[in-house]
Amino acid sequence: MTTAASPQPPYEGLHHRVEGPSSAPVLILGPSLGTSTALWDAVAPELSVTHRVVRWDLPGHGGSPAALIGPGATVADLAGLVLALADALGAERFSYAGVSLGGAVGLHLAAHHPERVERLAVLCSSAHFGGSEMWKERAATVRREGLAALAETADARWFTPGFTVPALVDDHRKADPDAYAACCDALAAFDLRDRLAAITAPTLLVAGREDPATPPAHLREIADVVPGAALTELAGASHLAPAEQPGAVLAALRGHFTDGCAKRGMEVRRQVLGDAHVDRAQARQTDFTARFQDFISRYAWGEIWTDTTLSRRERSLVTLTALVAHGHLEELALHVRAARRNGLSPDEIGAVLLQTAVYCGVPAANAAFSVAQRVLAEEDAPGE
Repeated sequence: MTTAASPQPPYEGLHHRVEGPSSAPVLILGPSLGTSTALWDAVAPELSVTHRVVRWDLPGHGGSPAALIGPGATVADLAGLVLALADALGAERFSYAGVSLGGAVGLHLAAHHPERVERLAVLCSSAHFGGSEMWKERAATVRREGLAALAETADARWFTPGFTVPALVDDHRKADPDAYAACCDALAAFDLRDRLAAITAPTLLVAGREDPATPPAHLREIADVVPGAALTELAGASHLAPAEQPGAVLAALRGHFTDGCAKRGMEVRRQVLGDAHVDRAQARQTDFTARFQDFISRYAWGEIWTDTTLSRRERSLVTLTALVAHGHLEELALHVRAARRNGLSPDEIGAVLLQTAVYCGVPAANAAFSVAQRVLAEEDAPGE
C-alpha cells in the first residue's frame, strides 16, 4: 500500500519576485537598506533573458514581513533567510548580485556557504561599513523617531546631485522602522575582512565613483583580497547604481554572469560531443563565426543541455529524431556518437530511427540508418 507524500508547507519568508525561464540558471538579486525589489526594475527584466532572476525584499521592506528579524540581527541572519528562499525555489546552487546591505549578504554567502554560490557580484557595498557607532546611532534614532526625517535625506545619500527615483524614496519612507533598525544592527556588526580570502566564486565588484556611503576604495579592498576578483568603477553613479546607471550595471552583470553560462556550456559540450570535435570547431573559429560559437556554448549547451528536467539520454533521443526529420545528416552523425556517450546502445539508436520511419518518412529514415551504420561501424573498428 502506498501513501501520499505530505504536501510541502507554504513558503512564508522573504517577499520575492521571480522572472525568466524556470529551466535557466538562478540569479538572486539583493536590495540595499531602505529599498525594495524596485531597485532592480531597470536591470532585472534584461537579466531574465538568460537567467531565472529572483529579487527579494529585506524584512520590513516592500512586501517582506517585519517580524523576520529583530533587534541585534546580523548579516548571517539575512543570509539564512536567502538560503531558505533558495531552498523553497529548489535552487541548490545559484549566482548572486547585491547592492550595499544586499551585497554584504552575498559576501557572507560566498564566504560561509561556497557550495551554494556559483558566481558573485557585489555592488556599492563593503566588507565593513565604517564602524559600528554610526549604525547604532541610526538604529536608535529610527526606533525613537521613525523614518520620515531620514527619508528626506535619501537623495543625497543614494544619488548624484539632481537625480532621484521617487518610488525608491517612497519605499524608504514606508519601511517598517523596527525592521529597518534591525538591519542597521546587522550593518553595525558586519566585518568580513578576515574571511574574504576564503571566497572561491568568480567575483565582480562594482563601485560608483561618486558613492559617499561605500566609495570605490571599499570595493577595491575586497578586490585586492578575493582571489581573481575583478573591479569595475562606474562614472556618474552614486550608491544605488542599478537605478542611476542601469545600462552600465546591466553590461557589467551580463558579461560576468553569461560568462559563467558559456563556461558551463563548454564543459557539457565537451562531455556530450567529445574533445576532438569541440577542438576542431574551436580551431576553425574565425572572427565571423565567433559570436555563433559563443551563442551555441551559452544557449544550447549552457542552458538547454544543462536543464535537469530531461536526462542526457532523453535529450539524445529527441535530438536524433529532430535531425532525421529535418534531414541534417552531418549533424546526425555527430549526435549518433553523442548518443553513445550518453548511454544509448546501438539497438536503442536503431529503435529511434525505426520510429522516425513512421513519423518522418521512410526515405528520411533510410538515409539516417545509412549514416548511423557508418558511425557505429567506425566506433567498433579496432583502435577506435
